[in-house]
Parts: sequence; C-alpha cells; structure tokens
Amino acid sequence: MLQLLYTAIFGEMLLILTLVFKTPLRKLVIVSLDRVKRGRGPIVVTTVGATLVVVLSSSLYSMAKIQQRTIEAGVVNPTDQVLMSKHMLEASLMGFVLFLSLMIDRLHHYIRELRLLRKTMEAVKKQTRSFEDGKNGNTEEQKALTEEITTLKSKIKKLESECDAKGNKEKTLESEVEALKKQSEGFLMEYDRLLEDNQNLRSQLEAFDQKST
Repeated sequence: MLQLLYTAIFGEMLLILTLVFKTPLRKLVIVSLDRVKRGRGPIVVTTVGATLVVVLSSSLYSMAKIQQRTIEAGVVNPTDQVLMSKHMLEASLMGFVLFLSLMIDRLHHYIRELRLLRKTMEAVKKQTRSFEDGKNGNTEEQKALTEEITTLKSKIKKLESECDAKGNKEKTLESEVEALKKQSEGFLMEYDRLLEDNQNLRSQLEAFDQKST
C-alpha cells in the first residue's frame, strides 16, 4: 500500500513538473490528459478518487479508534502506536495524492484555457491585420480616386472655359454677321436708289432728245 502511494505521489509530481515547465513531453502529457477526460476516463478517475477517499476515511476511523482505546486504557500500547503511525502515514500520503491530483486537474484546465485564449488572440490579431491591410488598400484607392476626381474637375473647368471662349467667339461672329447683313442691306438700298436715279436720268435724257428733234 505504501509503495503504491509513494509511486503515485512521485508520478503525480513528475506530471506537475512536466506541466509547469515547457518541455517536449508537455504536449504529449496534455494530449494524454485530454484523452483521459474523454469517454469513460472521468468515470474511472472519479472511481479511483472515491476509493481513495473511502480508504482515507477508513484510516482516519482506525486512528480515532486507536486513540480512543489508548485513552480508555491509559497506557500506550506499542502495537497501537505502530498501527497509529502506519494509519497516519497512509492517511497523509492519500491526502497528498488527492491534493496532487487536484493540482494536476487545475493545471491542465488552466493550460487548456491559456491555449484557447492564445488561439483567440492570434485570430483577433490576424483579423486586425487583415482589416488594417484592407483599410490601407482602401486609403490608397481613395487617394487614387481623389486624384482622378481632381484631374476630371480640372478638365471640366478647362472645357468650360473653352466653351465660354467659343461662345464668346460665336457671339462676336454673330454680331459681325449682323453688322455685315445690315451693311449689305444699306448697300442694296443705296444700289436701288442709284438704279432709280439712273432710270430717271435716262428718261429725262430721252425726253430732252425728243424735244430737241
């Protein structure tokens, strides 16, 4: 019994050291504990723990009985003293085994939580990096679009100024055409007047010729 308890204690201490310090065996131990906690593993562990608790309770009960018998007898019996020491050692070792088992369970739980937290943090970091990269890409696209819009605005202003200049030229040409039209109308009127005067002069000459003959 004592050899079994010492072996269990040393094994549990070795497991705790493996879990505490980062060694190549740590991952293997964590995977093994994960498998133990799946399926029928928890039932087996609970059964072993309950058995240890029952044996511990029996040892404590035996110690209480020996203590009561010693008080009633008033004399310390060497056999009872040896049995008391044995039961006390067994109870101490079993209590230590249960305590180390609880430590192993808590360490394994916290290591798993830490691994999940690290994975979550890495995923968040990746999302943040991708978001920042996308943001930078959008910023560059926005800059390019802003530059293109500025260029288009300058082109539009240039075209508007050219259109205004052409409009002014057209207005000038229209005014010149209108002036030329008016001038040509004046010339036509003057030409008609001269034709009429010429006709009158001819008729007067013809009348004068007829009178002279």
